[in-house]
Amino acid sequence: MQENRPIDMQALRVFLSTAQDCNMSKAATRLGVSQSAVSQSIRLLEENFGTPLLNRSARPLTLTAAGMALLNRGSLLMEEALDLRGAVIEASKGIKPSLRLGLVDSFAATCGTPFVRQLLKNTAQLSVRSGLSPNLGEAFSRRELDLVISSRSLDLEGMANHTLMTEQFFLIAPKDAPVCRSVTDIAALARALPIVRFNQQSHLGAQVDSALRRIGLNPGRRLEVETADTLTSMVAGGLGWAVTTPLCLLQGARSAPAIRQDFITDLNVDRKLFLHFRKGEYGSLGREVFHIVRDLLENTVKDELKSMNPFLCNLIKVHSWSEDGYPPS
Repeated sequence: MQENRPIDMQALRVFLSTAQDCNMSKAATRLGVSQSAVSQSIRLLEENFGTPLLNRSARPLTLTAAGMALLNRGSLLMEEALDLRGAVIEASKGIKPSLRLGLVDSFAATCGTPFVRQLLKNTAQLSVRSGLSPNLGEAFSRRELDLVISSRSLDLEGMANHTLMTEQFFLIAPKDAPVCRSVTDIAALARALPIVRFNQQSHLGAQVDSALRRIGLNPGRRLEVETADTLTSMVAGGLGWAVTTPLCLLQGARSAPAIRQDFITDLNVDRKLFLHFRKGEYGSLGREVFHIVRDLLENTVKDELKSMNPFLCNLIKVHSWSEDGYPPS
């Protein structure tokens, strides 16, 4: 057995064909080669592994334990090899290879479908994961994702961070709650109704908590939720008030007509969306994706926000591409 000798993929293909029926004659016919060529290829594999793969004393042939292991694992390896060939050919025609995307929940829920529709035009295969920004960042660092859109800048070696959008936080409350225009109004509202918070594990939740503490408010932690649509629904149902962003409100658009939106300048907090990818990988794909997202934010998102409340569009700034990864001043 030659331990460092790579597996001959053609010999593996011959073995897998033989293993279908445990019949060398049928495999030879299927592959268009002689039966002796099939036998020779399988002998080559057996020499490589140092163990028999077929039990030739049985009629019909049967697989040995080693042969069964090679059938199971070899089938996966052959499938990957065929996928690799297809990906290389497609890339030569301008089609991107498979991509693993990570999208923060608020973007996935509001822009995910049109975004993926655009990428599918020139991408062989897409895998999409949505979730909280910290979780997406960890998956990216483990190379489980190729491209991420999140609300948190990632400081990793070889990383490109491009700011897509900046959005201002504002306050939402039930329709019958008093209008809020100042910190004093928020304090009065907090005495009348509990705050509905994003959970502490989310970047959004941490930003809101920090902003409230900065203006001297620390409402009791009574009700926490994970997603923006749940938060909007709770407020619409009269359970409390909350601090959110335009994109998050759009995520909960179904409940939006039942709430009031107040912008308090003193909150002075915003959230950014970033596009993350590894420098030098996938050529110009990062820039292409940036412009796809930018068009969605400028057109689709702003139009939908305008139909909900025109002032919401003033809370969003969509950035232009910058080669150094930072928004132009």
